[in-house]
Amino acid sequence: MIEALLPYYYYFLAVHVVFVISWMAGLFYILSLFIYHTEANDKPEPEKSILLNQFVKMETTLWKIICAPAMVISVLAGASMLTLHPFLLQMDWMLVKLGFVVGLLIYHFICQNIAKQLKNGLFKLSSFQLRLWRELATIFMIAIVFVVILKNAVNWIYGLIGIMGVAMAIMIAVKLYKNYRLKK
Repeated sequence: MIEALLPYYYYFLAVHVVFVISWMAGLFYILSLFIYHTEANDKPEPEKSILLNQFVKMETTLWKIICAPAMVISVLAGASMLTLHPFLLQMDWMLVKLGFVVGLLIYHFICQNIAKQLKNGLFKLSSFQLRLWRELATIFMIAIVFVVILKNAVNWIYGLIGIMGVAMAIMIAVKLYKNYRLKK
């Protein structure tokens, strides 16, 4: 049965790539909405109520139509590829990638929880904290892409140092942006 599907491996790969892109775009966008949603809570009425209702509607629609389905299809396509080529699970780079994917899935479900909190009027994170949180998705994306593309060509220590360097650069950029916004 699996042998009959081997010619379709690249179709699963194409679907996987397309929906990973969609998933990441959805995560980046929903975090931006969370940031603006949180900032709208500080607006005077009636602007505040109008904006909060609109952000809840946008976040719910984005989550149900893009984020959640894209995540499910990404995972199913990835699992299909691993089913067709189980030897990939013996490769160190694949195990590292899957570790990052588990981290991204945890991130996804934490974002889902944040959406529910905001929908219920609970603002536990500041817009600055949400900006930092948004950049974690960038770090996951960079780590996964580099691991998949470079595979075993990268020394893991240099890779880890590189990811931490990118994370630090992103945090500094977010901090500089915060200072820039406060000056305006």
